[in-house]
Amino acid sequence: MIRWLCFTIIFYGLPLGAQTVNTNFLLGKTTGTLPFLEYGLGEDRLGGAKMTYLDTGIVIKVVDSTIINYKVQLSKDHFAYLQKTSFVKDSTVKIQPYYLTSSWLVNGDDKYDYVAITLDERLPYRHIQQINPSRIVVDIFGATSNSNWITQRSSAKEIKSASYEQVEDDVFRMIIELNHPQHWGYSIYYLGKRLVIKVKRQPRDLDLEKIKIAIDAGHGGDNTGATGITTKIREKNYTLLIAQELQKELLDKGATVFMTREKDTSLSMVERVEMVKKEDPDFLISVHLNSSAKDSIKGVSTYYRYIGFRPLSKYILESMVKLGLVEFGLVGNFNFTLSGPTDYPNCLVEVAFLSNKEDEQLILDPEFHKAVAKQITEGIKNWLKSCKD
Repeated sequence: MIRWLCFTIIFYGLPLGAQTVNTNFLLGKTTGTLPFLEYGLGEDRLGGAKMTYLDTGIVIKVVDSTIINYKVQLSKDHFAYLQKTSFVKDSTVKIQPYYLTSSWLVNGDDKYDYVAITLDERLPYRHIQQINPSRIVVDIFGATSNSNWITQRSSAKEIKSASYEQVEDDVFRMIIELNHPQHWGYSIYYLGKRLVIKVKRQPRDLDLEKIKIAIDAGHGGDNTGATGITTKIREKNYTLLIAQELQKELLDKGATVFMTREKDTSLSMVERVEMVKKEDPDFLISVHLNSSAKDSIKGVSTYYRYIGFRPLSKYILESMVKLGLVEFGLVGNFNFTLSGPTDYPNCLVEVAFLSNKEDEQLILDPEFHKAVAKQITEGIKNWLKSCKD
């Protein structure tokens, strides 16, 4: 049977002896740092809605183009958009009539669990976090099952079970169920043509003394961020002051802390992500100050992208409003670069609004910085406690 698969020749439903071939496409691979797929062409100040980040060297079929993006075909019925800078044409890529999966291995070492599946090609994928029960779901586009066994070893401590569904003829779904309700992170990458999902385990000891925390002071250097409505103070300076107070508070509690910056320096979003990934923290807190065109809007908000990381933002927001700040809200599906990695739980805290006169006065006060640090720390402790229950 001829299947409609990612990167296959497009058939037009003619009799088998009179097939017409559409060759109006490009074949190549993902390249560069942190390539990602977007759902469509819509965008806001944070860019278009991202479907997934991808590894490099993944086979891509381009079927259309805009000024800055390629439209790519993932499977018969699935399309996405990839930045042109993340694609390189590759004449060695050849169309195959189908791509099969093979056997799985689920195991662990002294720190991580792993799920590995062998494929015929480095195919594109997307991932989804699920809760109740906690699962990692990975869709592999263009793949058809030939997986007839899944070897699961007791060395895997966080992975409860692994299974799959062939949800479409050319979309293969991996389902990884976890032992703990809280997602602690995972990364997806290829080793040759073997797709690997590396799963972080819940820390054995959830006391702050045993936890490593990354803190990001938003903006910096030539990226000044927002400015105060009356004083014209710069966001980059006050996020650093608050982040440094948070660092002191956490160190006093015995935690290990990594700072993306400790002075006024320029760092790109990609540089920050790479720094934090290299440090491999248990979680990340990013400190920002908000702004609005309406000077009446004020208050605190916390942000997350993935549903499995939501609890950290929830507990920090609950703690922050005890300062008497207006609750601006708990914001999910946040399309911010530092919220994009799945390697560790992360929370962005917008402490208050520089565009509001009352909030601006709070932001100017060093005692407020200390109070914010204490409340963020309290939120972290309450979240860690909930993970023990």
